[in-house]
Amino acid sequence: MSFTGFPTAALDFYDDLEMDNTKTFWNEHKHVYEESVKAPMTALLAELEAEFGAAKLFRPYRDVRFAKDKTPYKTHQGAFLDLGPSTGWYVQVSAPGVRVGAGFYEASADRLARVRNAIDEDRRGKELEKLLAKLEKAGWTLGGDKLKTSPRGYDADHPRIELLRHKSMTLGKSYGFEPIIHSPELVDQIRRDWRATRPFLDWIAANA
Repeated sequence: MSFTGFPTAALDFYDDLEMDNTKTFWNEHKHVYEESVKAPMTALLAELEAEFGAAKLFRPYRDVRFAKDKTPYKTHQGAFLDLGPSTGWYVQVSAPGVRVGAGFYEASADRLARVRNAIDEDRRGKELEKLLAKLEKAGWTLGGDKLKTSPRGYDADHPRIELLRHKSMTLGKSYGFEPIIHSPELVDQIRRDWRATRPFLDWIAANA
């Protein structure tokens, strides 16, 4: 199956699921999920696999064992492509449309210490700043979990203190409801955007 775009039914499905996140709704509309969400997402990932590798398609069920929110289903379909430990590319479809991401989504204490050491070092830290500035200018938004205070061992007036506060570091870009999400051209758009983040991911891989 070739990717032809996400149908409007995919966005409508998640819009309705947000209003009625129940097993009854899911069972009655599972065929919509299979045909309008899972099938096109699988086809999209298959077309990107040759360059970016095999993807992990996340299950639609939420783990509610320790959650206050007991709604059983995720209100989006995401997929992740590993470049390294918890590092790689992300794509998601939901009621607000399609979005893509890249970065490291969690890190062990040792990896995080190495990343912070690289950010602290003048040459490598400035290199990361330049990479991020270029990507933000191209429409990417920097995100990730951050400390509210300075990490231990770093001064609050460090020139890159905002980067040092990151516990994870991600870049996101939303296509929203743009017509491209309903067309085969979405494959090439994602390919171009993921390629643009490769220097950032390579920096993480080299320094984590």
